[in-house]
Amino acid sequence: VVGAGGAAHAARRAARRIVLTGRRTGANIPDLLTVGVPYFVRYDLSDEQGASVGTESAHCLPVVVGLDGSSVLATLVLSLDDGLITAATAFQRPLPAVTETPVNARPWSHVFAITGGTEAYIGAAGSITIEHLTRDENVLTVDLADTSL
Repeated sequence: VVGAGGAAHAARRAARRIVLTGRRTGANIPDLLTVGVPYFVRYDLSDEQGASVGTESAHCLPVVVGLDGSSVLATLVLSLDDGLITAATAFQRPLPAVTETPVNARPWSHVFAITGGTEAYIGAAGSITIEHLTRDENVLTVDLADTSL
């Protein structure tokens, strides 16, 4: 017999795709990115109905910095109402070495590989795609792999 918690977990896993909207609430991105100097970005997350569901925290480390962008290693923690999802990636940040400008920012995206989870996300696998629409808004698409095999 599956209890209410197990049924909710199974329903969440069956959906396998979660789309969230983020609004930046904190960051310490320096005016000039420097190799080896980390920065963080934090977003409050909402579901498709606009209800608050948790936070997104990314810790980033530039490993190459150039005039046309930078290569960054990043870890991500989604702290959701029903558990944590952790992820990691290396990505090309297509912005100049100087902090992104709030005006005329180019949309860009990157993908994180899910590395683990807690509570409803124990054993989580899959990917998280983050689309940066503006400097302060993003859309996350969480694709959970079927781990029932």
